[in-house]
Amino acid sequence: MEDTELAYYERILIQFFGIAFITIVAGIIFAPETFWDGWLRPLIWDPIVKDASVSGDAGYSLGNTAIYIIVMIAAVIMFQALFRKWQLPCDDKMVWALIAWVILAPVMRVLEDADFFSDGTDVLFISPLIHLHLAAWLILAGIIGHFGQKNILNFIAMLLLAYLLFTGLLLQPNWNQHEMGTTWAMAGCMLGALTVVSVIRYTASWHHISRSLLALASGLIVMGLGHWAQLASTPWAQESGLLPKDNAVIWPVLVVVGIPIIISVIVWRYGQDDLAKLRKTGFEPGIIPDGLTLKEWESEDRTKHPVEIHTKRAILATPLVAGMLFGQLCDGLATMVGIDWFGYSEKHPVSDSVIQFGDKLDLLGEGAWLFFIVKAAMVSLIVYLFAEMRIERNQRHLRVLIVLAVMIVGMAPGLRDIGRLILGV
Repeated sequence: MEDTELAYYERILIQFFGIAFITIVAGIIFAPETFWDGWLRPLIWDPIVKDASVSGDAGYSLGNTAIYIIVMIAAVIMFQALFRKWQLPCDDKMVWALIAWVILAPVMRVLEDADFFSDGTDVLFISPLIHLHLAAWLILAGIIGHFGQKNILNFIAMLLLAYLLFTGLLLQPNWNQHEMGTTWAMAGCMLGALTVVSVIRYTASWHHISRSLLALASGLIVMGLGHWAQLASTPWAQESGLLPKDNAVIWPVLVVVGIPIIISVIVWRYGQDDLAKLRKTGFEPGIIPDGLTLKEWESEDRTKHPVEIHTKRAILATPLVAGMLFGQLCDGLATMVGIDWFGYSEKHPVSDSVIQFGDKLDLLGEGAWLFFIVKAAMVSLIVYLFAEMRIERNQRHLRVLIVLAVMIVGMAPGLRDIGRLILGV
């Protein structure tokens, strides 16, 4: 099958999504009592609104959690087919660009946790809307990369315009909603714009779409961190009337961020030499040569082929593994530190059941230690599967989007948790 050709199941899934979307929209318009009042609002919308309200942190139910998981799996399959058909890049550079967007989500989410956004805007930064909302900006960055590639000045101008739109529409109007200074926020905005330009300058060898995605996300991350610094410098009262807590910062950051970084670097260095050797032969980790199907590849002894010799270690030195490993370890440690030492609670029912079971064992604190062990075991299993997995060339996009999904449910909540702890919100 050619890279741009859709498989039968992919066409069926895309058609199903289209029919489901049209059905839901039609149902909301013509039968709102059934589709909206009886189904979508109590299951999806009300928890989002409650999460953005004064009470905050509305828990997930088994129902909406199951829906989110099913939709995410289907979306991965559907979008990988479209990305392949559109021939979008799926190399290491694209993975780094996507990691930047995963990091952007918790940077913005923590500001919502700090009650920075006004009513009406705040729901855009609540899961799952925050991922859909940021996906729209990601698509905009991709479009800019596609059309701006021929003229570097137009490219930078369009990216800066998108950056200013995001900042001017969603962040700056909230400055007057709080008794806060603006020194750090303004500095963050200016540094963010400089970051956009700098990334474009130093990524001249990148594919234009990956380059555009990384530039916009990096600029918005810097701008968001400027607002974090503003909250730390001039704290504003939360909607509950409480000021941010004065939490310890240094040791939690060293544990939650430092340990995953150290482990990821060690794992990365372990596979570095094999990755270099494999790429010298013209192959990528886990990807079988063009012209062969997976069945044909497995039908003969390939143990002396470079892909089989080097993949198991080479895959460890890719952002595919680094992003997953750091993200899952960060999430597990952030949950353990937040619950067992700082009195935070878990809102996901499946995760909470693991923590409650750990608490019953009465071994190491409140029970979140078991959640970390489960996360570490799970990511170890995923890394092992990636090391053993062999894929055809037309499955590369699927592998990248699977990794993106794993990072969204690992790295994003982990960084959000440590961000909340740092700022005491």
